[in-house]
Amino acid sequence: MALKKKPVNGMKDILPDEMALRTYVIGLIRGTYAGFGFSSIETPVVEHIENLLSKQGGENETLIFKVLKRGKKLDLTKPTTEDAVTDSGLRYDLTLPLSRYYSNHASELPSPFKALQIGNVFRADRPQRGRYRQFTQCDIDVLGDPSYLAEIDLILATTTVLSKLDFHNFTIRINDRRLLKEMALKAGFAEEELGEVFIIIDKLDKIGWDGVRAELEEKYDKVRVDAYLALFEEIGSGEVTENARQMMEEVGSPLLAIIDTVNQTKTADFSMKYDPTLVRGMSYYTGPIFEISMDEYGGSVGGGGRYDEMIGKFTGQQTPAVGFSIGFERIIMLLMERGFQVPGTSGKTAFLVEKKMDADELAPIFQKAMKLRAGGICVDISVMKKNKKFQKQQLTDQGYTDIQEFFNR
Repeated sequence: MALKKKPVNGMKDILPDEMALRTYVIGLIRGTYAGFGFSSIETPVVEHIENLLSKQGGENETLIFKVLKRGKKLDLTKPTTEDAVTDSGLRYDLTLPLSRYYSNHASELPSPFKALQIGNVFRADRPQRGRYRQFTQCDIDVLGDPSYLAEIDLILATTTVLSKLDFHNFTIRINDRRLLKEMALKAGFAEEELGEVFIIIDKLDKIGWDGVRAELEEKYDKVRVDAYLALFEEIGSGEVTENARQMMEEVGSPLLAIIDTVNQTKTADFSMKYDPTLVRGMSYYTGPIFEISMDEYGGSVGGGGRYDEMIGKFTGQQTPAVGFSIGFERIIMLLMERGFQVPGTSGKTAFLVEKKMDADELAPIFQKAMKLRAGGICVDISVMKKNKKFQKQQLTDQGYTDIQEFFNR
């Protein structure tokens, strides 16, 4: 059987130019977030299957790459089920592993704890533009702070990163899960029906209001559906109407304070928009939620929200938590489409040497290269090829602006 050259569907090989860009962006993210007081951590890519299937990840729980038991624990000699032969899976996001991490190490960490986590996550999703089955997430989270100062800090930190990457005129859409819940309850939906209702509302961008109405009416009676959708019309979108203000007061939502404070303190070029239809797919959200929208992508390039109940499911004690994730892969894709150049990649030097050089001839060349490298200059040494013109062009394309030739004495 011939070996396959292409990567597994939904995953990709990363070429040097993109890798250089990814390394630069990750460095910029780490440096910027460190300036906001976030500390880097790391969690395993493999998580307990019980945690992954805890009914907190929404649709992502149907997209898990499950891992078989190992050794004597794996018995395939008799009829069995998938659940019986799996005990772990690849993480589908960084939030659930962070919650487990914090619950395990809370006594060793400050409170509140500001965490920065960058790593690969995996979802058996349908690949498309900007969406892969293995992809990098960049998350910042504040654990142990019940105040909306945490939301403000997360929004300012994230938008500062985007501004440094020359993104402008994007929008932070913001809502509160408690508002969505209050509206659904007022329309007559039962508590246990809310998860399914929110999943349908979350499809609004894809199927429109007519599609949302049709899907709701397939599962629920028309009276409640009409009442629910009428509430969205009353509240409006974008500008905060009086009806929206009243409902925010009823549920104790800090959205107005968050929006006003961010608008007065932001340094990046973006707008804040109240969007009562914003849901976010994860069922673990309990309060304010937010997403980054960019016209040049045509969708979300990041998001997050408050999840005050997740850590308590590990510890039995409620711990306030809120996080924001940049859509790293989509940001990289947009930067590459723009032709973004990584700063400081010019001025590299290449030494081309003849093939038949002895040690006495090569040593001075390597000594010169080592001195230049000690001064912070990138130097590559390679043997001259027959097609020297093509070789030099390749080096130029890689950013080598000083190409020197060395011949036999």
